[in-house]
Amino acid sequence: MTENKLTGERADWLDLLAHHRHFLRFTTRDLTDEQAAQRTTASELCLAGLVKHVTEVERNWTGFVLNGPSAVGDFEAPTEAQLEEFAQGFRMLPGETLAGILAEYEKVAARTDELVATLPDLDASCPLPKAPWFEPGGRWTARRVLMHICAETAQHAGHADIIRESLDGAKSMG
Repeated sequence: MTENKLTGERADWLDLLAHHRHFLRFTTRDLTDEQAAQRTTASELCLAGLVKHVTEVERNWTGFVLNGPSAVGDFEAPTEAQLEEFAQGFRMLPGETLAGILAEYEKVAARTDELVATLPDLDASCPLPKAPWFEPGGRWTARRVLMHICAETAQHAGHADIIRESLDGAKSMG
């Protein structure tokens, strides 16, 4: 992040992101790679996979802010390969480690924080990529992208808390 002490809206965004990132990372404390890859609920989700997914969300959406919809890609008619790649983003794959996944998350988070601190205009917008869940012709501002990143991180931190509690009884809060 930049050396300047931010105030106002940008400081609020960074505080909110830091808060939700902390809880997501905290759910992985003291785990082995095997535990981080373990599914503990009926879903396909595991703790390492959730961190991977949130990392990819931040990477893609900050790319969107900087480079427009081509950074995210269209999902109007996803191929089987695209769907499989998306599913793998929620898994800890052979050769991956929790430490490596967390390190990549830190790197991407630092890039997002730098963007929040230095982007000239949070009202700058880009057209959304083509996808069934976006309104045709819709646009998102950089501020809306930050809302999305925060919401994804918070939602998946909650999922992670449930998975961790199911794994070994540890809780993020309480």
